[in-house]
Amino acid sequence: MEKTIFEKIIDNEIPAQIIYEDDRVIGILDTNPVNIGHTLVIPKYPWANIYEIPAEDFGYAMQITQMLAIKIKSALDAEGINIIMNNDSVAGQVVFHAHIHIVPRYTGDGHQHWHGARKYEDGEAELVAEKIIEA
Repeated sequence: MEKTIFEKIIDNEIPAQIIYEDDRVIGILDTNPVNIGHTLVIPKYPWANIYEIPAEDFGYAMQITQMLAIKIKSALDAEGINIIMNNDSVAGQVVFHAHIHIVPRYTGDGHQHWHGARKYEDGEAELVAEKIIEA
């Protein structure tokens, strides 16, 4: 199976702007940023997504995400930060190697999310909650 772009970056086969690295994760600037400073936190082991990554490793990646988010917000005078993880194609995942996005946000930056949100029908929320709890 061919390596993902992230595996190639981790293996130093292609360049990246690395802002953090240890033996478990790497933090790089996204090459197609939503805003300047958009960073990816990538576990070095190539789990495909949130469903595969062990909780301990996901928790560690989130600790590094938090640390970097604080630094990015301060260094770039961001007004806010989005933390995003896309899982599966329908959710926007393009590279099937688990990774977390840190997106600095600014008033009027044009990035929108949750547009067109829907409302639950009468009784629907209760049914959905039951399904999730039972699973």
